[in-house]
Amino acid sequence: MGAPLRRLLCGLTFLQALVAASPLPQGVPRYFRREPCSPHALLLRQLQQDLADDLSDGSLIFGPSNPAWDETIERWQMLSRPEIQVVVQPAEESDISKIVEYCSDNSIDFLAVNRGHGFTASLGSFKGVQIDMKQLTGLTIAEDGKSALFQGGSHAKEVIKTLWDQGYVTTTGSNECVGLTGPALGGGHGRFEGLYGLISDNILHLNVVLADGSEIGVNETSHEELFWAMQGAGHNFGIVTSMRLKIYPAQSATWHWHNYYWTEDKLEAVFEAWNGLLDNGNGPVLMGSSYGQISFFPDLNEYDPLLWWTFAYNGPADEAEEFLAPFNAIESISDEMGDVPYPEIVDPQDTGEASCGSGQFAFATVLLQTYNVTTERELYNHFNETAARYPELATVARLYHQGYATKAIREIDYDSTAYPHRDEILLALFLTLVPDGADEEMTEAAWTWAKESWALWQSGQPGREPATYVNYATGYDFETLEGIYGREPWRLEKLLRLKAEYDPNNRFRFYVPLVSS
Repeated sequence: MGAPLRRLLCGLTFLQALVAASPLPQGVPRYFRREPCSPHALLLRQLQQDLADDLSDGSLIFGPSNPAWDETIERWQMLSRPEIQVVVQPAEESDISKIVEYCSDNSIDFLAVNRGHGFTASLGSFKGVQIDMKQLTGLTIAEDGKSALFQGGSHAKEVIKTLWDQGYVTTTGSNECVGLTGPALGGGHGRFEGLYGLISDNILHLNVVLADGSEIGVNETSHEELFWAMQGAGHNFGIVTSMRLKIYPAQSATWHWHNYYWTEDKLEAVFEAWNGLLDNGNGPVLMGSSYGQISFFPDLNEYDPLLWWTFAYNGPADEAEEFLAPFNAIESISDEMGDVPYPEIVDPQDTGEASCGSGQFAFATVLLQTYNVTTERELYNHFNETAARYPELATVARLYHQGYATKAIREIDYDSTAYPHRDEILLALFLTLVPDGADEEMTEAAWTWAKESWALWQSGQPGREPATYVNYATGYDFETLEGIYGREPWRLEKLLRLKAEYDPNNRFRFYVPLVSS
């Protein structure tokens, strides 16, 4: 904390104590009236006094007494949560530089938040001001129809719908709840990556606020090394207030989806068929997403976990079903299919609003090149046995598998961006919900289940070092910087050199940090 602010806060503390001892005459300013005094309240008052006149009309500065507080600081992962003392909600992009400069000058930590889906444990070390991007959701399509400018608070649902209504699509995450900028800074997987690559591969320009509050434009010709770094490790370097992203004409009026439920005896056949479809990253580029999970579905089977799989194809049903013939040949408990406009594909694939609730999750994730069928059987057995021991953890528990068409990702030069995992074509993760009020034993059992699942997946690819997708990183000790940001020595050396240049005081250290302290 800077000396001027520290003296002011101390003075306010003294004045609060003084006025608490005697009645106040009418007209005394409200910030000297008798009320509970806490560091949070003092910081809020100081920010309101020092910043309010500098920020745009419509900007908000508020604390826990505000009715919007709980909703504003809510996160998908309720464990390892950042400690938010004050929320500042800018109304204009230009406000962010003023907030950051003020916080940096006064040694106040700040954290930019869009949708709150980051869940790495490193966020739990944060204590300070949340810069909430909620109001910054502008979207402007360029006259040539080849790109659009998205403000930093944009999120997938509104982006997908707005562009679709104008005849366009772009690369976003596959879940409509998540933000756009956050995933992009770590790569950003989604249904169009077979055609167009990751979200980060489509960035043309970034408007960035650095840790000292300065505003810069970042692209291939301006701060080009930082542009490289922010395509895969961007959370470490600055706040993106807006970005220009490539957009594309929508190719198909509808997407075809097909969902299946299988019993466990079909597990080997399903994974063999899936490996065949994905074809080591050479599968059909229009099979935008294929997700599967092993979990309990009591309405269909009261006792055993089932396999649920969902496929989404960017085109008509007859084309899609040709690729899905191997799955149709596997006897299922039930299956259903349909055709919907692209913005509606989230619902049959269970990535819409219904999937966006928050909770206390134990979580582990791994990147793979192919599915080891023997390992998947071991994972199923381990899942079933652990669920029997801890039924309270089993209701929401799942082994989740994500597959995308990856052709365009793999065609991009590996050295051209900081994203290091272009040869990893599959994401797998374990998740379970830790019930509210769970005791230490139950909580530890949940994390053990997650870690053991991770270890089984990793054992199924012997000789390969663990790799972690930064946007899914959890903060476990087995997640190394090399596994997250790349094992080639030059990658980390370059990132750390740029970190020292653009954020020498390590203000951006709370989301999977390159430098932890």
